[in-house]
Amino acid sequence: MIDLTKRHDGLEIMDNFQDSRTKLPYIFKDINRVNHILGGNDITVNAVFRLVENVLQESYTILDMGCGDGNMLKTLALEARRRNIVMSFIGVDLNSDALRLARQETTGFPEISYVKRNILGLDSSDFNCDIVITTLTMHHFENEDILVFLKQFVNLSSIGVVVNDLERSVLAYYLFQVFGLIFIKTKVAKIDGSISIRKGFKREELEQLSTKISAVSHEIKWKWAFRYVWIMRKRPLTDIYEQNENCSGNKGAARIL
Repeated sequence: MIDLTKRHDGLEIMDNFQDSRTKLPYIFKDINRVNHILGGNDITVNAVFRLVENVLQESYTILDMGCGDGNMLKTLALEARRRNIVMSFIGVDLNSDALRLARQETTGFPEISYVKRNILGLDSSDFNCDIVITTLTMHHFENEDILVFLKQFVNLSSIGVVVNDLERSVLAYYLFQVFGLIFIKTKVAKIDGSISIRKGFKREELEQLSTKISAVSHEIKWKWAFRYVWIMRKRPLTDIYEQNENCSGNKGAARIL
């Protein structure tokens, strides 16, 4: 039985992809197929529009950190069109080949643009956006870097942040081995999928992180299949001051809903 007590610290193949760029579309197709079958994209879409419903504006800008081939942005753009909500989208990734593929895959979506940047090198002056999303990206980072980029995301957003990532679960790990045999065709996606689960999170780890991120309220929920959605909502300064006054020995600590 695999030991998932601690997060795995090894790299995934896609973290430093050196193979032919012609293989990337097939790898992303596998990843997108898994997300579609297991409803992974719906988790982010539902969370984004929950945030939007609470803050009425004429338009919204969504920033996707670690956008990959742009599949999530395309899904969000289609839903925004369906709801007649004006949205613009910015995808951020460090992989030039992935961004090239993303631009190809989202032809016909003028509301989507892309930027090559290092997530850890961003600051609040780089983008002006309402909601920051990150899907299956946080687990690629080391523990000491995760808090850094989550705080950056909060600073970048005016409404909130949506994190969609994996639960580190023994059951999920072994079920994925069976799932991969049937639905995943590329070797890279099979290997990285297993590593990703080992690099995922326990609920208590996310809750501990949330206590270190102020100026937002936190909602962390488990979702099928073996995902956590973490929604951070920006709050008026009056709410933050009231919370600080009520907190004992942990000023600015965020509440888990």
